[in-house]
Amino acid sequence: MAYHAKKCGIRFQPPAIILIYNEQAKEKDRQRIMPVRNFSKFSDCIGAAEQLKNNPRHKQFLEGVSLQQLVKLYTVLKGHLQGQSLVESLQKIQQETVFDPDENLNKLDDKELKKRKNLMDKLFEKNCKKKDDPEFVYDIEVEFLQDTQLESCGWDDGSDNEF
Repeated sequence: MAYHAKKCGIRFQPPAIILIYNEQAKEKDRQRIMPVRNFSKFSDCIGAAEQLKNNPRHKQFLEGVSLQQLVKLYTVLKGHLQGQSLVESLQKIQQETVFDPDENLNKLDDKELKKRKNLMDKLFEKNCKKKDDPEFVYDIEVEFLQDTQLESCGWDDGSDNEF
């Protein structure tokens, strides 16, 4: 039986992921409550989201829900357990999901660097023009205007036979 996820949210007390879905054979919306167990303010949000998504009891219902959305919900729950308000948690998620081009990536640890690289990959895929896109042009020719005279460099003045 196929299920269509409509909304996915979180409940703080007791902690649970709530999914609003409907069966494609029926028009009636249904609600599924998936309790969050063994999750603390020190838990890994990505691991918990993957575990929930791969759980055989919930897998068929969560096919339409992205792993990213589940990670965000777990991050909000983790922030709540750490004493952050909902607004603070959402701001933290927003900072983590937006790529800052002026940020020095050399100062990041491996885990944070991997997150930034994933963000850059997603941004690239989002902005990439594919052959199927209506705005795709195969061969673009651009003429660049030169405001100033080009300066010659010393390294290219010599002959190729000097080696």
